[in-house]
Amino acid sequence: MLEAYKISFAHKKNSILENIDISVKYGELLVIVGPNGAGKSTLLNLLANEAGKNEEPIFFKKKTFEEWDYRDLAYNKAKFSQNNSHDIPLSVKDVVMMGRYPYFQSNPHKKDFEAVQKAMEETDVAHLETRDYNSLSGGEKQRVHLARVLTQLDNEVLNKLVFLDEPLNNLDVLHQHRILHTIKNFTEKGNTAVMVLHDLNLAAQFADRIMLLKKGKVVAHDTPNNVFTKEIISKVYNFPCTVCPNPVNKNPLIIFGT
Repeated sequence: MLEAYKISFAHKKNSILENIDISVKYGELLVIVGPNGAGKSTLLNLLANEAGKNEEPIFFKKKTFEEWDYRDLAYNKAKFSQNNSHDIPLSVKDVVMMGRYPYFQSNPHKKDFEAVQKAMEETDVAHLETRDYNSLSGGEKQRVHLARVLTQLDNEVLNKLVFLDEPLNNLDVLHQHRILHTIKNFTEKGNTAVMVLHDLNLAAQFADRIMLLKKGKVVAHDTPNNVFTKEIISKVYNFPCTVCPNPVNKNPLIIFGT
């Protein structure tokens, strides 16, 4: 689905990323984790073609982004950013409808309204559809933008790709798990998701593969069980931890401070 090699990035002569190779399969949920300043969001932005060009081409479905028609690309790829505008003078429903802009020129169609309604229900904001976006809490705004991204990819295209940068910020436990289950259901249909998370236990529970970064370099890129070991986590985060089996499943459970 997505291939990139020798990804490097520097800002004002400060190295942010250094020679990162990445390959993401169809139907895979890859979660990128690491301490603050590791380069997680920068890597996600580069992979999504939103932070300048890498010296080596990035391939999405065997084509570079330059080879894609911009409208077709909007049907195949979407991105959720952690920095969304806090001042949008629209109703919730109209903000979510922004995700359908690639599908119509002036007036939305029945299918667009249906996609918006479905996405709002999935993110639990349907009851807020007539509310002024600016009146919402931080978590509610977060879910509205997630709905906008989901409605963009509501189409008949096979093997779609979504990038998500810290999609769980400001969300309570219920909505964190609800959103992650929605993303997992998305990948189980043959689609792919690349997501940045801080919560290692949620990453362990839902990810197919983990990429662990530190200071712009890949420390480990493998399954959660192989990445989340006591030795690796304690070294990368410079903080003691205990790793034990999760009683709900076979994934690792990380307890810090012990």
